[in-house]
Amino acid sequence: MSPKPVAAPEPLTGRKPWVKKTPVEVVLEQIGKQEEKVAEMREELAHEERELAKLQQARKVLEAQ
Repeated sequence: MSPKPVAAPEPLTGRKPWVKKTPVEVVLEQIGKQEEKVAEMREELAHEERELAKLQQARKVLEAQ
């Protein structure tokens, strides 16, 4: 038995090795990214709605005077 060949160490380029993905993996990855994007946008929308509610309350106070 001969010793198994040792893989040459990768040069430190800061890049990951390219891994070919199947079309299914690509679509599933896109779905995951879109879900994350939508969740982030919902959080931003909730924040903006709270800010709007505060400003509307301020308007009511100002118009009452």
